[in-house]
Amino acid sequence: MILTSELNALLNAPSIEELWDMHTSRMAEYGFDRLIYGYTRYRTATSLGDPEDFVLLSNHETDYLDTFIKDGHYFHGPMVRWALDNEGACSWSVLADMLTTQTLTAEERKVIAFNRSMNVTAGYSISFKSVSPRTKGAMALTVRADLTQEDADAVWDEHGEDIILLNSLVHLRILTLPYTAPGRTLTKRQKEVLGWVGDGKTIQDIAILMELTPATVEKHLRLARESLSVETTAQAVLKAAFQNQMFVLDT
Repeated sequence: MILTSELNALLNAPSIEELWDMHTSRMAEYGFDRLIYGYTRYRTATSLGDPEDFVLLSNHETDYLDTFIKDGHYFHGPMVRWALDNEGACSWSVLADMLTTQTLTAEERKVIAFNRSMNVTAGYSISFKSVSPRTKGAMALTVRADLTQEDADAVWDEHGEDIILLNSLVHLRILTLPYTAPGRTLTKRQKEVLGWVGDGKTIQDIAILMELTPATVEKHLRLARESLSVETTAQAVLKAAFQNQMFVLDT
């Protein structure tokens, strides 16, 4: 049973780290002890965008993530493909059907074999409703290694609606909190100059407002572009806004 206090705690979590800690602990109570959350705003017909721009959260072991994420296995994951094409929740029991009907590619079969080697064999995936064809968010919930898919399905039959509600709330909350990929964090000065650019100020205006020289303002903008791995200041403003790095209260 979901308590009002639990929902309020998630809604008022001051950071993604605290939100994620609360959520993984709660999902573990249902038996789902390993989670991966992913969100992209840069999806195209042939790509999910640069992995370094994903909002990516997980409590899986590093050994698993190094292969599944860093080596690009996720791109060939059958349940990732399902999440891209669907919305809602799906039992991983569909993988057995895919295997028996020969609908999987060689790359997808390699992902399944790798997951089996890492005891990632039973669980559920939730694909969240997208507001744009460029965006997609999903959560993969793996049950404890001592549980089967039948166990996961039984838990879902009893608590599935609550689990979907909690994961959907966490997904929406994540989108409102600052998140930066490792190595792409902006300094306070960089956030400030981008914020002024977003307000329509010129370099000269910003120099006066921040009591800096125009050259120093230009330097902060250049470093912000480099940190965000973009070519133009307009792109930097957009990406910083997407990541909630601008116009946010310090916590």
